Amino acid sequence: MGIQGIIRGKPHKTTIPDKKQPCPLDKVNRQFRVPAPNILWVSDFTYVATWKGFVYVAFVIDA
Repeated sequence: MGIQGIIRGKPHKTTIPDKKQPCPLDKVNRQFRVPAPNILWVSDFTYVATWKGFVYVAFVIDA
């Protein structure tokens, strides 16, 4: 569709993992196939840089 982002400035690393802490459990075991709607919902919370600052975005999707 010709949609692309613009990268400006140097990349930022926002999360530095603590290797001593355990990783969160993968509660769906990477199996995103479900037999019917409204059984498995997945989500993400992130931020997007804009010309004026940052916009925080939450996505919730019915798998």
